[in-house]
Amino acid sequence: MGLRKFKPVTPGTRFRVGASFTEITATKPEKSLVVSSKKSGGRNNTGKMTMRYMGGGHKKSYRLIDFKREKFDIPATVATVEYDPNRTARIALLHYADGEKRYIIAPEGLQVGQKVVSGDTAAPEVGNTLKLSNIPLGSIVHNVEIRPGRGAQLARSAGAYAQLAARDGKYATLKMPSGEVRSILVTCLATIGAVSNSDHANEVLGKAGRNRWLGRRPRTRPVAMNPVDHPMGGGEGRSSGGQPRSRNGVYSKGFKTRSLKKYSNRFIIEKRKK
Repeated sequence: MGLRKFKPVTPGTRFRVGASFTEITATKPEKSLVVSSKKSGGRNNTGKMTMRYMGGGHKKSYRLIDFKREKFDIPATVATVEYDPNRTARIALLHYADGEKRYIIAPEGLQVGQKVVSGDTAAPEVGNTLKLSNIPLGSIVHNVEIRPGRGAQLARSAGAYAQLAARDGKYATLKMPSGEVRSILVTCLATIGAVSNSDHANEVLGKAGRNRWLGRRPRTRPVAMNPVDHPMGGGEGRSSGGQPRSRNGVYSKGFKTRSLKKYSNRFIIEKRKK
């Protein structure tokens, strides 16, 4: 995995930095694990626009990803490492010993032909899924469950990982990708290693058209709007707009929006760094 810097043969490639795709081993997905995906264009079920700046974009099919890894003690062989247009990480196709095929989020360093397994007897090696109670302290993990059996919800994007810091009774202490330290039940599953495609953060699109291919429409600056359209609109000339806020008047730039009654607040040991 790496980055590719393009020669400035066109204005769009002058500043473009893209992925090298050297780790990709297959160009077509597994047909049995692909479903059609319909775009909303930011509209709800009545056709009303509820999300601005969405629309267009290249047609995509959704790859069904196994976030639960509940096929315990059945070894699987990594058949391919593929590109997924629906996420920043790479995905890997597993061929299980019983004949079933499943996609997983590919961890950094996973190779074609490698064996992976999930369960209590699995070794703490890259790609294997274990309960937090069986993972050595200090290990790097991803695809972490919040509740047992629900499936992975934490550390799933490109380059993300959490670190298992401690265990105390029925809870394990994990340091999240955001820097937050939180308690999670030791019966929750996690996969060893960091998520692949860590260079994704360093990619540069290079031109506005590539944003349109991703389904993102141009975004209007609030200070360029009229007072009727946004609280930060209006004023004479290039006025700054006063206190930064959303269209509904909710302050930004440090204003906390997390609910004080959120159920998981009691599991947070140390908040994320600003």
